Amino acid sequence: MQYQYPHLCAPITIAGVSFRNRMFSAPMGGTDITNDGCIGPKSTAFYELRAKGGAGAVTVSECMVHPATDGSHAYHLDESILNSLAAATYTADAIRRHGAMPSLELSHSGMYAGTYMTDKTKQRAMHQWGPSDTTRPDGVPVKALSKEHNDDIVKAYGHVAGLAKRAGFEMIMIHGGHGWLINQFFSPYFNHRTDEYGGSLENRCRFAIEVLQSVREAVGPRFPIEFRMSGSELFEGGYDLEEGCRIAEQIEPYIDLLHVSAGTYQRGFGDTHPSMFKEHGCNVYLAAEIKKHVKVPVATIGGLNDPAQMEEIIASGKADVVYMARALLADPFLPNKVMANRGDEIVRCLRCFTCMAERAATSTRRCTVNPLIGRELEGDTIYPAPEKKKVLVAGGGPGGLYAAYTAARRGHRVILCEKDSALGGILKSEQALPFKQEMYQLAGTYAAMARKAGVEIRLNTAVTPELVEAEAPDALIIAVGSAPLVPPIPGLDGDNVVIVNNYYKEKDKVTDDVVVFGGGLAGCECAIHLGMEGKRVHLVEMRDALAPDANVRHRPLLLKEIDKYVTVHTGCKGLEVRPDGILCETTDGEQVLVPGTSVICALGQRSRTADVEALRGTAPFVRIIGDAARVSTITNAVYWGYHAALDIGTGC
Repeated sequence: MQYQYPHLCAPITIAGVSFRNRMFSAPMGGTDITNDGCIGPKSTAFYELRAKGGAGAVTVSECMVHPATDGSHAYHLDESILNSLAAATYTADAIRRHGAMPSLELSHSGMYAGTYMTDKTKQRAMHQWGPSDTTRPDGVPVKALSKEHNDDIVKAYGHVAGLAKRAGFEMIMIHGGHGWLINQFFSPYFNHRTDEYGGSLENRCRFAIEVLQSVREAVGPRFPIEFRMSGSELFEGGYDLEEGCRIAEQIEPYIDLLHVSAGTYQRGFGDTHPSMFKEHGCNVYLAAEIKKHVKVPVATIGGLNDPAQMEEIIASGKADVVYMARALLADPFLPNKVMANRGDEIVRCLRCFTCMAERAATSTRRCTVNPLIGRELEGDTIYPAPEKKKVLVAGGGPGGLYAAYTAARRGHRVILCEKDSALGGILKSEQALPFKQEMYQLAGTYAAMARKAGVEIRLNTAVTPELVEAEAPDALIIAVGSAPLVPPIPGLDGDNVVIVNNYYKEKDKVTDDVVVFGGGLAGCECAIHLGMEGKRVHLVEMRDALAPDANVRHRPLLLKEIDKYVTVHTGCKGLEVRPDGILCETTDGEQVLVPGTSVICALGQRSRTADVEALRGTAPFVRIIGDAARVSTITNAVYWGYHAALDIGTGC
């Protein structure tokens, strides 16, 4: 077979082990870790789905090697814990049975022990251990590890690696990046020791080398050992790329694959996990430079989801392997699609951080664009409905499209009607924001999937009670979305006002001095874009805080961008829109003019309640989804659409 992306699809042999392609699944944490650190069945299914999707290797995330000094609630491998080895063995087998190589990441959090612990009171009461005596930025004291501690941890790495091999894992990844313990020893910022583990670069690398030697002794030859490092810590006081290259040279003799990431988790989440505000592949330059200094294969990672870009990375010699994490949540079958020359069918990651926010907020795993995530035990197969139905979907936004796609996959005859001339719903407005192109493209991908599944799509067709009566569907899914909220504020209907939903159509009207009226998520993102365009941007928000509707991972990075580009006016109630700005009232009762010759109205959305009520009860089965039910998120629209389609024809 002739591959469209031959370098990406080419196998690679590492330490005598052959991997089927160059697309590897990066470590991602599970969600049903037991109280004693065992891998739960949901997590096993989670990792198995990456293997079924075609990844060359699947890495199980962060197995903590030394619980006595690292209390993080993560995986452990301990033969004294009932089910520990069994759970790991079943997981390795689940990955291997689909042709992927199972890998286990071994880690120690060092001074950030307990990071994932749910009992925060217990977490704060723990002793924190690191290379040196210090105090964390949050005020927690850190004790220096003794030589005896170091020796014990080194032995633990080897012991756990041996258990992993016994359980059926065929590669070990040692986590030496992102601010965890080994990284803390590397870092001049964290490591102030005066013994053989501190001072010179050679001394700061000693602990990592001892760990790698211990692991090699445990697993033997011809067993791949991968080392994950940050090519640069990317903050003042940490090591830079030049020193990162020297670190790589020091550890190269002890490893088979060098995995180059970036940053320090606690000081730069947007570096370790690139946000939508960064370019795809923003960290590849680190791997490319380090590769010039080592002979072992080098892997790269960092917001990668485009097979053409990943092909170029490997073809040009910047790296030998590409890792993906969130991209394989959005589309676990991305590698299979690449191998089958179906790259145009890939559902791209939005880098919206819903996945990580939900893990932090609810201990679940969700993906905005993939409702299978978190429900892998239910299987990824869409089974035919026992009775085929005629289904009418009203609205071609993300929820309606995914509902139509799912219903068609179940064998139903599906008609989707969209009142506008283009699909996408509210996603159409994202096309003007370069950092949200994946979100805009999502509608096109879903539409292509729906058409391929057999959905009949009718544009410029509103669903009315008369249309429902004429079509006589067995099921109606109402996904008519929402409309912009435009309150009766004087001047808000003026020629200098652009509704944020229409910005993509009217961007030429916007002058260089802009006031964004509304500090929710849409308003903030539009303000950032305008600032990136070089415009002078003011943002007016009645509440005390910006973007409270943004998730807990995206919001801090969003606010950083706001600080770069936007002048913010919180606690300001808009009274009147004028040609030269917005007259506002502050919380002190003072009237001020926020200047700008253009105004972007971003005051929120409201459900199309009248349209919904007109259609309610017009078919035997009716389901209301997305913003039509409640103004919410793309995630909910997609999930509700998916489950509505599954409920059609179930006999209820």
